[in-house]
Amino acid sequence: MTTPAYLQLLESGELAERVDTARQRLASCDICARACGADRLHGETGSCRTGRHAVVYGFHAHFGEEPPLVGRNGSGTIFISSCNLHCCFCQNWEISARGEGGEVSARELAQMMLALQAQGCHNINFVSPSHVVPQILEALLLAAEAGLRLPLVYNTGGYDSLETLALLDGVIDIYMPDMKYSDEEVGLRFSGVPNYPEVNRAAVKEMHRQAGDLVLNESGIATRGLLVRHLVLPEGLAGTGETVRFLAEEVSKNTYLNIMDQYRPCHEACCLAPINRRITPREYAEAVRLAHEAGLTRLDDRQPHWAFLQ
Repeated sequence: MTTPAYLQLLESGELAERVDTARQRLASCDICARACGADRLHGETGSCRTGRHAVVYGFHAHFGEEPPLVGRNGSGTIFISSCNLHCCFCQNWEISARGEGGEVSARELAQMMLALQAQGCHNINFVSPSHVVPQILEALLLAAEAGLRLPLVYNTGGYDSLETLALLDGVIDIYMPDMKYSDEEVGLRFSGVPNYPEVNRAAVKEMHRQAGDLVLNESGIATRGLLVRHLVLPEGLAGTGETVRFLAEEVSKNTYLNIMDQYRPCHEACCLAPINRRITPREYAEAVRLAHEAGLTRLDDRQPHWAFLQ
């Protein structure tokens, strides 16, 4: 088993120092790229609708993630409630928008990680972690001291602060960001955040600087690196061409890219044209073509399960 990155920081004492630094930043919160300034340390909730403690919807071995994460035993997924993005089409809106779940202490979050390890999961996969990095670091310190040895996956919507990513350097083994949009106005309209492409691309470059291209072990399981997700939207709203060119020219042609076909109009999207419909096979095929044309060599572009139903 490959030794996860955070164990070196644990042994040197630097992991504990990062916990303190991150906790202090909650007092005038700038943990995610919104930098809303809420005093979350004393219970005020920020744009993420989360205060001092992380809220968790649930955790389990997940078999619906990318093959390099799932393997035989599943990805040990912890679903963080609320989100720093307010996507009007979110498929998990009960968790991200309504905030379903319960507050957990650092010790309880650490126990979740250890339970997933005991089940044989290949990694610990934090879903929507951008707004709870201090809480994750607190829990990781306890879990690592108690024997956690699995790689960590940072499964993010991609609106991440560079200062917070610096706290995760040497902590996170596998970065899995979304790259949702290439147009600022589209990001503002559908996810409620300014400057999404600029923030997102800077974050992805930093993630790649820290972790490099995705590395698989002899069993095909990811141990380290960058895995990017790109959800194809109707009418080309995701800006696939710009995204794949950015990855090929400014990150790496060897970037592992999952071009996702499963968009469906959820939450508020059913009333918002043109995202009030699913994508067509032609739109998906065009996204794949653009990625190949850009020179990307590691595409997860399996045949859409619904391609023959339209």
